[in-house]
Amino acid sequence: MKMSAEQISEVLKEGELEKRSDNLLQFWKRKTCVLTTDSLNIYADTQKRTKSKELKLQSIKKVDCVERTGKFVYFTIVTTDNKEIDFRCSGEDNCWNAVITMALIDFQNRKAIQDFKTRQDDESGSPGLHESRMARAP
Repeated sequence: MKMSAEQISEVLKEGELEKRSDNLLQFWKRKTCVLTTDSLNIYADTQKRTKSKELKLQSIKKVDCVERTGKFVYFTIVTTDNKEIDFRCSGEDNCWNAVITMALIDFQNRKAIQDFKTRQDDESGSPGLHESRMARAP
């Protein structure tokens, strides 16, 4: 897999995570993951990195249920449609849950600033709207 220089600079963490499968037996499967400023990419093949599942940060609601038990740290990613995806990582790793949480907070802050600036630009572009809001103010 080749990445552009821009994509490489956006990588926050790269390494292995174990994901619990969705099937009935719920086995833990080792995955290679790449966390960027906008998404978590999960690769099925650790060597070739061909098939990738991209989980956009905008579709993540929170990182939940963090639990440390002996050798592993378990955590759940909850998506905006309330789907839960279970992961675990070795306790020796700089654990993924903290890095994903910080990336999510950074993403949400950038989005909030962008929304605020857009709202300010919209209000400054239409003075009639601003005046009508001022007229209703006590």
